[in-house]
Amino acid sequence: MKRCIALVEDDEVILENYADFLSGLGFHVDRYPSKVTALRGLRERPPDLVLLDISLNGERDAGFVICAQIRRLTPLLPVIFLTSHEAEVDKVSGLRLDADDYITKDVSLDYLIVRIEALFRRLDAYSTTRVSNADPIALTDGVAEIAFDTQRSTVTWRAQPVDVTLTQFWILQELCRSPGRVRSTNELMRGARLTVAPNTIAAHIGAIRAAFTEIDHGFDRIRTERGRGYRWIPG
Repeated sequence: MKRCIALVEDDEVILENYADFLSGLGFHVDRYPSKVTALRGLRERPPDLVLLDISLNGERDAGFVICAQIRRLTPLLPVIFLTSHEAEVDKVSGLRLDADDYITKDVSLDYLIVRIEALFRRLDAYSTTRVSNADPIALTDGVAEIAFDTQRSTVTWRAQPVDVTLTQFWILQELCRSPGRVRSTNELMRGARLTVAPNTIAAHIGAIRAAFTEIDHGFDRIRTERGRGYRWIPG
């Protein structure tokens, strides 16, 4: 059966160009030119992956609203923002809503399909090799503690829940497997079952830091090691 990709784009020419390209590769493409049609269509006909613009018909954050609705319906449906918005704040906002990837429209079609195929591989791998619930990771460092519930994909810091997405949960879990050791972006991608650009991992790390800071203003346990990756600093 053909994989179905939902394409949410308000520019008719861009919509048809991307749809023709994806159809030529063997995908079934559902076209949605507005937030209203997308929200209705995604509920009635769930796709296998969503390509989603941010601004739709003059509504600056329509794509963010759609992504949030998608995540209320399913935590695993792959979502890629495909947009002209290049600001870091937009990338962080999209990834905090648990989008799997964030791509700007200046990329080549060949690059886009590589990212789509990587997400499908990730979804297939996740469906066959679920993370074991029997051995949750707990890291205790004096007065502070971080603990992971692998069954619910939740994390707590000092006994308080941290508002991270599923992808960010996996990244954080991988980061904490070896406290004090630098983890490269490739290692974090493998841990998150994700293949994205390094700056997407950086945006996820930024969102993770922000989530911790919301409950602990002095949080400083994730260190960026320039050119090498990231390190969890034990207390």
